[in-house]
Amino acid sequence: MTDESADRADALFHALADRTRRDILRRVLAGEHSVSTLAAKYDMSFTAVQKHVAVLEKAGLLTKRRNGREQLARGDVEAVRSVASMLSELERIWRGRIARVDVLIASNSDQED
Repeated sequence: MTDESADRADALFHALADRTRRDILRRVLAGEHSVSTLAAKYDMSFTAVQKHVAVLEKAGLLTKRRNGREQLARGDVEAVRSVASMLSELERIWRGRIARVDVLIASNSDQED
């Protein structure tokens, strides 16, 4: 994994580590929402929601555009797919490691018999 892809993975997983950000992402993947509409859904300040949106935007999980005075946020399905792909790759690596441990355990128990 290159430094650039590792940095990207760090940003993605940091963004997804927070429950509020995951909920915001779920909403904007379902359709475009203004940041003010999103903020009304949470028991926190508008500024706090803006910060959550900024983290998601920095990670590339959503995009924002202006429509007059409103900032509209939309989820990036391809970015979410890249997260799923990263998780699948990690799963493949760990399954391989677990399989090798199973082989080692089996060979050790064969030697003991």
